[in-house]
Amino acid sequence: MDTAQLAFLCLAIAMIAFLYSSVGHAGASGYIATMTLLGLAATVIRPTALVLNILVATIGSFQFWRAGHFSWKLFWPFALLSVPAAYLGGYIQPSASILRILIGLVLLFSAARLIFRRGDPAETVAPSKPTAVGVGAGLGFLSGLTGTGGGIFLTPLLLFCRWAHIRQAAAVSAVFILVNSIGGLVGYFTAVRSLPVLGLYLAIPAIIGGAIGSHLGSRRLPVRAISILLAIVLAIAGTKLIFTR
Repeated sequence: MDTAQLAFLCLAIAMIAFLYSSVGHAGASGYIATMTLLGLAATVIRPTALVLNILVATIGSFQFWRAGHFSWKLFWPFALLSVPAAYLGGYIQPSASILRILIGLVLLFSAARLIFRRGDPAETVAPSKPTAVGVGAGLGFLSGLTGTGGGIFLTPLLLFCRWAHIRQAAAVSAVFILVNSIGGLVGYFTAVRSLPVLGLYLAIPAIIGGAIGSHLGSRRLPVRAISILLAIVLAIAGTKLIFTR
């Protein structure tokens, strides 16, 4: 990779981190899409995306927690089995084209629903503990398998099932992404025993973009703006999963 490509990649990573972190996500699907378009090897893309996810999700988790939106009671059932499931997904080296297309279609459908959604649900009802544990395990496995943190799946689910308000969903998803990205990266490292150095170069732009985006999302942006941004994020991620190989 030459200097111009690296500069472009750094700028793209900063913009992706900004956009995703404003809705409580960490940007893995966007990082994967950008690195894929630049022709980087899959052995570099997946672990690098997880490293950047951990950095941005750490910042986002802190920002949304400090703003008072995080709910431990809602979070822990989803996280209980998600981390070991993410480890398993990260350990597996999959060829999952059909799975990627199905997930991409789900994300595009979720994006369309959010665009036509007017705002926060008036009332929310927390899921039962068995439901949350089972859903968390499934999303954790998907997060490790696809090299994402799982929040791209959890946030729309929390909103569509009326399990959380938008900012609360963003806060829970940020921490969910953090723990599952760690689990997925550890699983990947266990299988491969190495990590690419590209993540070191991309860390600073990811941190800058993530810090600004999560601050605005947790405190400044109106709920409708967050919904539109989330729809954009889901549309980008869904399109990437369907059309990128």
